Amino acid sequence: MNFNVLAAAAAFCLMSSSLMAHEFKAGNLTVDHPMAFETAPMAMTGGGFMTITNSGTESDRLIAVRADFPKVEIHQTVEKDGVAQMLPVEAIEIAPGQTVMLQPGGYHVMFMGLDGRQLKEGEEVPATLVFEKAGELAVVFNVEKRPEGMTMKHGDHNAAPSN
Repeated sequence: MNFNVLAAAAAFCLMSSSLMAHEFKAGNLTVDHPMAFETAPMAMTGGGFMTITNSGTESDRLIAVRADFPKVEIHQTVEKDGVAQMLPVEAIEIAPGQTVMLQPGGYHVMFMGLDGRQLKEGEEVPATLVFEKAGELAVVFNVEKRPEGMTMKHGDHNAAPSN
């Protein structure tokens, strides 16, 4: 068998497994499956989700996220007087041995100021996660189809503005 064919096949397998894993590392931190749900055509905001695991012996904190949007914030959904609110937080701590999930209804990344830029299934959103100790980590949020019946109530960040 030709060496070039073997090399190409090996490279394809490595790329495929890496894409399937969709995992990024910075120091002792592992960021798994950063993703965002597709948004409505006139949505002003979108949400980003992922899992962050700290396999080290010291805590670290996610202190910022940068992406090609007018504003990006780290948010947490909290319930106050029976109403869910999505509020900005300064940072998310990831303790040693801990896994933190950024997911709907909890911590998440808010992509703000979409202004007509619809996030579509299959799109990739490059971003940089900034950790207090591990530093900057380039990641890619894969845009996925919103599951049937899944809606965000009380201030849906993915809804189109109403007039």
